[in-house]
Amino acid sequence: MVAGLTLLVVSSMISQACAVSIPMQLYTDSQVYSEGQPLLVYGKTADANETVILRLFAPDGTIKQFNQISSDAQGNFNQILIRWPNATTNYPYGTYSVEGILPKEQGYSQKVDIKFASSSTVIPVPIQRNVLVSVYAPQTAAVNQTFRVFVQVTSDGELVAGDPSKLLATSHVHEPDGSVVDLTNSFTTLHQGLYYVDFTPSQEGTYVFHIIALSQGTEANGSVATLVLKQSIEGISNQLIQLNTALSSTASELDKMKSEVQTFGYVLNSSQHSIATANENMNKTVTSMSDSVKNIESASGQINSLLLPFSALIAVMIALQLAILARRR
Repeated sequence: MVAGLTLLVVSSMISQACAVSIPMQLYTDSQVYSEGQPLLVYGKTADANETVILRLFAPDGTIKQFNQISSDAQGNFNQILIRWPNATTNYPYGTYSVEGILPKEQGYSQKVDIKFASSSTVIPVPIQRNVLVSVYAPQTAAVNQTFRVFVQVTSDGELVAGDPSKLLATSHVHEPDGSVVDLTNSFTTLHQGLYYVDFTPSQEGTYVFHIIALSQGTEANGSVATLVLKQSIEGISNQLIQLNTALSSTASELDKMKSEVQTFGYVLNSSQHSIATANENMNKTVTSMSDSVKNIESASGQINSLLLPFSALIAVMIALQLAILARRR
């Protein structure tokens, strides 16, 4: 009995000591809220009349509500921070955070995670943050040619904003030789929740990009691999296109040559036919000339036979004339 009482007193003293050492205690009236329900935030500060800043963070890390209140003489405070609206892109279902800050206590703060869901009573919803990391990189690349790796970070489906050097602080890449390259300060913000890094590989092999995101205490991992070759697929494709163009040009020239050869063959055949025709005509001409010569020879013989009597008669007449002249002398 005495031991139990002693333990109770010690526990009470420890609780009081902890209460004194904690500048603020922060609570919400529920863990899960649905549309139309008020979000009541309450608590206690170690000092009376303390200024308390209350902030409501959406799943993507943006601030949706901001109020400043003061605790009373006993250090108590309470505030309806928001009456939950219908779920929209501005207030989607997911895990939200309520934060209380004490400016006078060097910015001391506390956070409480809550859930905004379609129902707060029928289906119990665990309070957990669903952070996802998606990594996009080319499947193949070339040595000494820079390529870009994109990273998307979401929390309960919402893009997470933040400084990439902190949000993606421990991200790195495993090189083919086993070495690890830190990417902590290499990322650039493209858009809220979207980041990229330009990377230039120096050796052939498989590069594994391991992206680690830390959002409001919740860690998520994403990985992607890129095969690096001596030459990129794009370069090989361009060479194939050039080769295809050259082959097409060669095929065109071959078709042209084939057409010319066919034309030459036609001309040759025509020439052979013309030569054969000319030869035949020449043979006909020679035969005709031979017949003509024969006809001339025959005609010459006939003429000679006709002229011979006349020649004899002329000779006789000449002889008579000579005889007559001889007598006169």
